[in-house]
Amino acid sequence: MDKRWRNVGLYVLLVVVVVVVGTAFLGKPGTTERETLRYSEFVEAVQDNQVSRVLISPDQATAQVVESDGRRADVNLAPDKDLLKLLTDHNVDIAVQPTRQAGAWQQAAGSLIFPLLLLGGLFFLFRRSQSGGGGGNPAMNFGKSKARVQMEPSTQVTFSDVAGIEGAKLELTEVVDFLKNPDRFTAVGAKIPKGVLLVGPPGTGKTLLAKAVAGEAAVPFFSISGSEFVEMFVGVGASRVRDLFEQAKKNAPCIVFIDEIDAVGRQRGAGLGGGNDEREQTLNQLLTEMDGFEGNTGIIIVAATNRPDVLDSALMRPGRFDRQVVVERPDYTGRLQILNVHARDKTLSKDVDLDKVARRTPGFTGADLANLLNEAAILAARRELTEVSNDEISDAIERVMVGPEKKDRVMSERRKRLVAYHESGHALVGALMPDYDSVQKISIIPRGQAGGLTFFTPSEERMESGLYSRAYLQNQMAVALGGRVAEEIVYGEDEVTTGASNDLQQVAQVARQMVTRFGMSDKLGPVALGRSQGGMFLGRDIASERDFSEDTAAIIDAEVSDLVDVAYKRATKVLIENRSVLDELADLLVEKETLDAQDLQELLIRRDVRVAEYV
Repeated sequence: MDKRWRNVGLYVLLVVVVVVVGTAFLGKPGTTERETLRYSEFVEAVQDNQVSRVLISPDQATAQVVESDGRRADVNLAPDKDLLKLLTDHNVDIAVQPTRQAGAWQQAAGSLIFPLLLLGGLFFLFRRSQSGGGGGNPAMNFGKSKARVQMEPSTQVTFSDVAGIEGAKLELTEVVDFLKNPDRFTAVGAKIPKGVLLVGPPGTGKTLLAKAVAGEAAVPFFSISGSEFVEMFVGVGASRVRDLFEQAKKNAPCIVFIDEIDAVGRQRGAGLGGGNDEREQTLNQLLTEMDGFEGNTGIIIVAATNRPDVLDSALMRPGRFDRQVVVERPDYTGRLQILNVHARDKTLSKDVDLDKVARRTPGFTGADLANLLNEAAILAARRELTEVSNDEISDAIERVMVGPEKKDRVMSERRKRLVAYHESGHALVGALMPDYDSVQKISIIPRGQAGGLTFFTPSEERMESGLYSRAYLQNQMAVALGGRVAEEIVYGEDEVTTGASNDLQQVAQVARQMVTRFGMSDKLGPVALGRSQGGMFLGRDIASERDFSEDTAAIIDAEVSDLVDVAYKRATKVLIENRSVLDELADLLVEKETLDAQDLQELLIRRDVRVAEYV
């Protein structure tokens, strides 16, 4: 009722504005069309005694002329000082028009035009703010929550669409069951979890899980990003948090999903001179709403982040986030399930074996696998095929990992052979090093920033556990140096190119981590040196990277140099003793440009080269 009367008042105000503006221009004398005389004609008429009366304007610029026969005419006067004498000599009645003054009501109306126009503009602003939704005025909704509300969630994603992360799915399935069947849990004294924090690398399916919860739960679902709380003005974010929870309380039980919560939940007081006042006030309000004095019954907070290390400890405690669900990169079984889900809408040829694809893609996330099959479908369409074959999937894997092929790049014969020897060095050392990844493919076709590439297939067990032995790391350094060593052996030290710059960076990094982080130093022993330095504005304490003496630093440098030297000698020994195999492999690469694992194995078997000789 109040809203209706307010709208009526606004419409009345608009009518008043229109009437006042219209009447401000009323009352002006109309202009009757009259003959216009030239000044010379006017003077001749006066001299001929044909003019009986002249009505001069106040500014003496124009005049109305009444002729003897009663006709009227207008004339533009010239600055003639003899005009009055001329009119007097010919007995012309001279009059001056009085200055026209507007009435009191018209003056008042003129003074009110601007204020009334301003009120009219405000009328439209109020109307837009009352319309709500996307057409509302941002200024009027500045402190309102921007959460998307779905009273009946329609994400069209269910738990059947989520694969490869069964542990995380089970945790959230329990939350949905609690909302649907609370009596089964409350009968034994169980309380509904207040919050679930999804933690994991990007692309592992955290947001997809939230969409599945929305699709499965028969309760209202609120979704918002953490960055949508924080604004430039202090207090706006806290107001949006309050508004969000007020809406959620009215629709409890419900689920509130906050994506990328690290945007608002970073540690307070981090950085020099304190933290961000707006963000910290927003976080304080969020902490109070989640588990403050009043509490929120029936509201479950589901949040996602890939940066749990920067979150405030008060946000992480039980009572706010009772559960932390880690969404890891999928293992082989998980990758196979994910591939089966994303292959539903793809037309795959009968020779495509998703089991082999899953084994070739260790470390891929769910988003990577979805992108992989999509790239394969795009390649098939580009090649005017009706089905996606193994060739498209293989090309898509390499495209996702290192970029598209650049077959149009023209290379000289010398450069082509140099790249062939470089990649052959990597492949041969990798194939003959014990306890190392198997060679998958060798190519001298440029991809991305690389002139050529050697693909290795990591061990599934090693990728899942994340544990790397000292022998593996030493082999990794030797393989990385294989390309540079092959260039030195074939072309000499003076002809070594910069193509191994990335390899050298990798070797130096692995060697330094072995000494300072993994305790794999003969002289320093099993100690970890150096603190991990966090950015001062990333919610971490300011820490010095170096916590050891100059003498220890010298020992670290010496140990790193020794490790690199050992790897260099191992790679050199392998390639010198198998120089003929290196030459033949490079010739095959120059001829075919791409070799697979089977081609390399056939060459090693034919030459009777065994891994055991280089332990």
